[in-house]
Amino acid sequence: MASGIYNRFKSHIMKKLMDLVNDTIKVALYGASYTFTATDTVYTTTSEIANGNGYTTGGLAMTTKTVTEGASAVFDADDSAWTSSTFSTYFAVIYDNTPCNTLIAAIDFGGVQTVTSGTFTIQYASSGIIRLT
Repeated sequence: MASGIYNRFKSHIMKKLMDLVNDTIKVALYGASYTFTATDTVYTTTSEIANGNGYTTGGLAMTTKTVTEGASAVFDADDSAWTSSTFSTYFAVIYDNTPCNTLIAAIDFGGVQTVTSGTFTIQYASSGIIRLT
């Protein structure tokens, strides 16, 4: 299991095919059988956790997205939260839903994360979600 940035995201950024602020960027949750492979290209429901119990297939749209310029370019957004939920997950996958579901990054939670009749929140690092130096 591993976290990482997908290769296609890197090329799409350099070709100006993706706008992390104005596109619909989503985060979806995956089960134990998910495997991060940098060469994967588009969002898929394979290994995504089941629809229901507070989770909707396809995940949540990220909000308050920002890109900050500097010695390190940083992509950040508000934390993502699923309310009134009961599920278990191992991974989050961030992808650009506009226009072609291009994969951006995967986050390995380091083991099962479970919520029962509560709110499941991904608290992104204070230094940003993706940092290019």
